[in-house]
Amino acid sequence: MQQLDQILTEKQIPSTEAAYLLHAAQCSPFFARLVTKHTDFINDLVDNLYKRYKSKDVKYLFLDKIISEETTFLQQIRKNRQFLLAHMILRDLNALADFHEVVETTSAMAEAAIACAADFYHAQLCNVYGVPRNSAGEPQQLIVVGMGKLGGLELNVSSDIDLIFAYECDGATDGEKSISNQDFFTRLGKKLISALDEVTADGFVFRVDMRLRPFGSEGALVCNLDALEDYYQNYGREWERYAWIKGRVVYGPALALTKLIKPFIFRKYLDFNAYASMRDLKMQIQRDVVQRRLSDNIKLGRGGIREIEFIAQLFQLIRGGQVPDLQIKPTLAVLDCLAEREMLPEEDVQALKESYLYLRNLEHRLMYIDDQQTQDLPASETYRQHLLNMLRLPDWASFMQMLNSHRDRVQHFFDDTFRDSQSEGLQQESALWQGTVSGCDAEQWLQAQGYTRAADIWHLLQNTHNSQKIQQLPESSRRRFDSLMPLLLREAAQQQATTPDTALIRTLDLLESICRRASYLALLTEFPDALSLIVKLCAASPWIAQYVSAHPILLDELLNKQTLFKRIDAPVVKAELSRLMQQLTGDVEAQMDAIRHFKHAHVLKIAAQDLMTALPLEAISDDLSALAEVVLQVSLQTVWHNLSFKHREIPQFAVIGYGKLGGKELGYLSDLDIIFLYDDEAENAQEVYARFAQRLNTWFNTLTNAGLLYETDLQLRPDGNSGLLVSSLQAFDDYQNSKAWVWEHQAITRARFVAGEPAIGAAFEHIRHQILCQPREPLQLKAEISAMREKMREAHKSKVGTFDIKQGRGGIVDVEFVVQYLVLAYATKHGGLTENIGNIALLQRCASLGLLPSAQFAEQVAAAYRDYRTFIHHAKLQGQEAIVADSEMLAQRAVVDDAWQLVFN
Repeated sequence: MQQLDQILTEKQIPSTEAAYLLHAAQCSPFFARLVTKHTDFINDLVDNLYKRYKSKDVKYLFLDKIISEETTFLQQIRKNRQFLLAHMILRDLNALADFHEVVETTSAMAEAAIACAADFYHAQLCNVYGVPRNSAGEPQQLIVVGMGKLGGLELNVSSDIDLIFAYECDGATDGEKSISNQDFFTRLGKKLISALDEVTADGFVFRVDMRLRPFGSEGALVCNLDALEDYYQNYGREWERYAWIKGRVVYGPALALTKLIKPFIFRKYLDFNAYASMRDLKMQIQRDVVQRRLSDNIKLGRGGIREIEFIAQLFQLIRGGQVPDLQIKPTLAVLDCLAEREMLPEEDVQALKESYLYLRNLEHRLMYIDDQQTQDLPASETYRQHLLNMLRLPDWASFMQMLNSHRDRVQHFFDDTFRDSQSEGLQQESALWQGTVSGCDAEQWLQAQGYTRAADIWHLLQNTHNSQKIQQLPESSRRRFDSLMPLLLREAAQQQATTPDTALIRTLDLLESICRRASYLALLTEFPDALSLIVKLCAASPWIAQYVSAHPILLDELLNKQTLFKRIDAPVVKAELSRLMQQLTGDVEAQMDAIRHFKHAHVLKIAAQDLMTALPLEAISDDLSALAEVVLQVSLQTVWHNLSFKHREIPQFAVIGYGKLGGKELGYLSDLDIIFLYDDEAENAQEVYARFAQRLNTWFNTLTNAGLLYETDLQLRPDGNSGLLVSSLQAFDDYQNSKAWVWEHQAITRARFVAGEPAIGAAFEHIRHQILCQPREPLQLKAEISAMREKMREAHKSKVGTFDIKQGRGGIVDVEFVVQYLVLAYATKHGGLTENIGNIALLQRCASLGLLPSAQFAEQVAAAYRDYRTFIHHAKLQGQEAIVADSEMLAQRAVVDDAWQLVFN
C-alpha cells in the first residue's frame, strides 16, 4: 500500500481518485499487485473511472489494432483483460458500478477475446491450408457456443468459460495443402483454447472448459451440425438440456445451430418430467458438496446461487416450448418473466432476485481477492478481512448473519419448488391399489370411506391395475401411476357432495386417457394439490372431466391458483394472445394450435370458477362472451396478416355477433352466430374479403390436434346459406330495408359489433337502430312472430311427459320472442329499446315504459328466464339435456305463459 501511495503521489492523482484506488488495493491484493506492476494502467484507470465499458467499447478495445505477430497478439489480449478487470474492480468496490455492468463487461470481454483469437488463427491457418469450404464451394467458419454464464451474459469476473465448437458442413480447404474441414477447425479450436487459456508471463485471458461438448472429454473437439443434431437426438441427456438453456452462439453463424438445438431444449408440450430430472441433478450436486466438503460454497452449497438458477431453469424446461417468452438466457430476466406471467408470485420473485444479486456480488468479491475462480468463503483471517473491507462490514459474525438470511430464504424457495411429493400415510390406499389385501377387507375399507358401491369399485381397481394399458406403460410412468392412485382414492373419498364413487370413476377415466403421456403423470405426481382440484372438478362435472381428457394440456392451468380463479380481463388477455400469435408468425399450424390451447385454458378457468366459487350466471356468460370476442379479434388480425392476397394493411372489415354472442349469453358449448361486413371502395374488395371470410371460417372450424376453436354459424347473413359469405355495408343496409324477413329483424335485436374496424361497427349500429325504429303495424307483427313461434314448436316437440326448457311452451324462446316483439313494436316511440342490454334488462325497461303491467311482473318473468338459463348452464356441465319432467318448473312456465298471453293475445 505504501508503494502504491507513493506512485499515486508521483503521478499527482487527485485525492478522490487516489482514495478510490487505495480502497480497491486495500480490499484486493490482486488489484494492488496489478496496478503496482503496470503503473501505466493508473492514468488510464483514472481517466476512465466514471466510464461504463459497454459491449461496443470492449470490442473496440480488442479489435482496434491489427497485430500480425503472434507473441505480441497474445501479450496484447492479456493486457486488455487485465486492464478491464482492474477497471471493474475499481468501479465495483467503490460503488460506481452495479452487478449488471460487471457481468455485461466481463461477458463482452470474453466474446471479444474469442472473436479476436478466432479471427487471428483462422487467417493464419488459411495462409497454410486455404479456406475451408463446403461441397458447394461456400466458405465455412468456426461456430463457438458460449455455455453457462457466458451464454447467459452473466459471466463472473474470474470465471472459466464453457465452450462448444462446431461448423456447418463437411468439406475441405481450397489450398495446395488441402485438409478436411474437420481437421482445419480442430486445429483452429486448439489454437483458440491455447490463446485464451495458456498462462504466460502476462497471465491468461480466460480458463477454457470444453467438457460440455458431445461425449464430453472423450468426444471430438469440433462437430459439424449434422453430427451435433444426431448426438442430441439420440444421445442427449436431461442435464444437457439444462446446460443448453443458456447456450448461445458467441462467434460465427448462429441461425442454423440455434434452429437445430431449440427442439432439444424446449419440448413442444409441457414437460413436467423435468422436476425429477432436475431434482436428481441437484441431489448429485449435493452429494458432491458433502464429499468435497463444500458447505461454505455460496454457489453449490445450501441456499446457493445454483438453487436460484435451478428454480428459474425448471420453469424454462417445463414451459419454454409453450411460452416463447421464457426462451431467454439471463436468470434475472427469467425471474421477471415468471412474475409477469404470474407463474410465481411477484413478492417471491423480488425476494429471489434480491438474494441472487447479493450472492452474485459476493461471488465477485471472493474472486477479486486473488483473481481465482472460487465460490468458497475464505478460511484465513487475512482473506476474511479483505472480504469484510469490500462489504464494509465490522466483523465476520455480521457478515454470516446476513449471508445466512439469504441462504435460508433461497433454500426455502428451492425446497418448496422441488419438494418430493411421494405419498405418505397412504399405506391402506397403496395396499388396496396394489391388490395386497383381501376382497372382503378392501370392500369394508371402501365402505368406511364413503364409497357406496364398494364391490364395484374394488373390481374396477383390480381390472385397471392388471389391464394391459397400465402394465405396458414404461417403468417410470407405471411408478408414477402407482403413486397417484393412493392419492386419488383419498381425494375421491372426500367428495361427499356427489359420491366418492363418481369422483373416482370420472378421474380414473381421465388418468387412463392421459397415462401414456408421462409428463402429465409427472405433473399430477409433483403437484398433489392439482390432483385434488381435478378430482373436485371431475366430481362436480362430467363435462369438465371429458374436456380435460380431450385437452390434457389444460392440467397445467390447475397449478396456479393465483390465475385460476381470476376473472377475465379482456384487454390483458387480448394483449397476451396477440403477443403469442406474433411470436409464432410464419407457422400457421402452430398459431392454430396455440389459439385453441389458449381458448381451452380460459374455458377451464371459467368452469373452475363456476363450480368452485359463487359467481352468478351473468358473470360466467359475460366471461365466456368476452373470451369469444378476444379470440375473434385476435383471429381476425392474425388471419389477415397471414394472407398473401391482402390489398391493405388494415382490413375494412367487421364481425357482427348475433344470438348468444350478440346478447352476451354464451354457454360452454355455444357456437358463434356471426356475419361478416366490409366497407371498402377497392376494385377487388368483394373478392378479397370473401376469401378472407372463408379463411376465417376455416380457422375456427378446422379440427386440429388441439381440437376445435369454435363452431361458427353464418346462416343469419343476408339471404342465409344462399347469400354471399360477406356483405358490403351498403348491401346489408339495402337488404335489411327491403328484403329481410321479420325473423331477421328479430335476430338483429341481439346483434352487436364484436371485432374488426370500429367505424364499420358504428355504421352497423346506426343501421340496426334505424331498422329497429321502423314503424310497424302491431297486429301484423304479432301474427308473423306468433306464426314463426308455432313453426318452431312443431319442429321441436317435446316427448310426452317432459318439458324442453328452451323450446317448450313457457320456456326460454317464449321470453326472447316477447322481448323481441316489444322492441320491434315500440322502438319507433322509445329509442332506448334498441340498446343491446340483454333480455333481463330489457324486460325491466319495458315495465318502466308501461309496456308490461308492472316492474314486479317484469322481475318475475326475468327471474324465470334466469332460472331457465341457470338450469341449461348446469345441465351442460353435467353432460345432460335441458329437459325436465312435465311436472317441474311449473311456476316459471306459468309466469312466462302469462307474459306471452298478455303480449300476443
